[in-house]
Amino acid sequence: MSAPLARIAELRRSASLRLAAVGQDSAALEADLLLGAATGLERSQLIAWPEACVSVPQQQHFEQLIARRLAGEPIAYLLGWREFWSLKLHVSPATLIPRPETETLVEHVLDHLPAAAALRVADLGTGSGAIAVALARERPHWTLFGIERAAEALSLAAFNTTELQLKNLNLIRGNWSRALGGGSVDALLSNPPYVRADDPHLANGDLRFEPATALSAGRDGLNAIRSILADAPRCLKPGGLLAIEHGWDQGPSLRELMAAKGFEGIETLRDLSGQERVTRAHHSGKGLMST
Repeated sequence: MSAPLARIAELRRSASLRLAAVGQDSAALEADLLLGAATGLERSQLIAWPEACVSVPQQQHFEQLIARRLAGEPIAYLLGWREFWSLKLHVSPATLIPRPETETLVEHVLDHLPAAAALRVADLGTGSGAIAVALARERPHWTLFGIERAAEALSLAAFNTTELQLKNLNLIRGNWSRALGGGSVDALLSNPPYVRADDPHLANGDLRFEPATALSAGRDGLNAIRSILADAPRCLKPGGLLAIEHGWDQGPSLRELMAAKGFEGIETLRDLSGQERVTRAHHSGKGLMST
């Protein structure tokens, strides 16, 4: 005789307790998201139908997801998506998981570049396309370029672009800004790798599962940023904006590096937790950018 089918309430409670036991702060929410992924049900349905039974294949799938989460695998990879700028973006282990701190960069660009102008804006190392997708959605008059050297990540960015029906976002396979013409863009943006190679955090949490090449950039974490700065003056129009996300303690280094390249109006912005997160500057000359 086969065992009785498990009920939704039982699965939710058991999974939540197991996740809480390993220190997951949002254990109940994660349990519901993973159960929803296994059953195809929305969280509201899981709450509304506690006595409903789950099929054996669905329960097996759910238990596999819970086991992977207990082993530390990021929930964004298990679900296959992460919300960014109120958009549901598909993600995979080929890309970084979009984080709230990066919204600081998006917010700054939206606030400081004219919305109605026909600007050309490039997102370097676009990954899942998070920055470029958010800007393309908010600014239909702009032309966005998402540049990425990893083919698998670029395919994911293309999927997100298609899903959101964005006609003003162009994806290019390339290494930073080298695919761009001289003086061809009004703004260069990037959330590049900036973690130091010996940073112990790389062995903890979600970072263990994310692509190392998208996280770490040399002994001081600034190698990728140096590469971007080396070519940025060539690509930017006079007055063009350069804005780069970086680590909480790298603001002074970014300001020094930008000044050495002749950038003006250098300023570091803080994220919602009060940490220095984005440093911006303008290419020398007069342009459309507001300050």
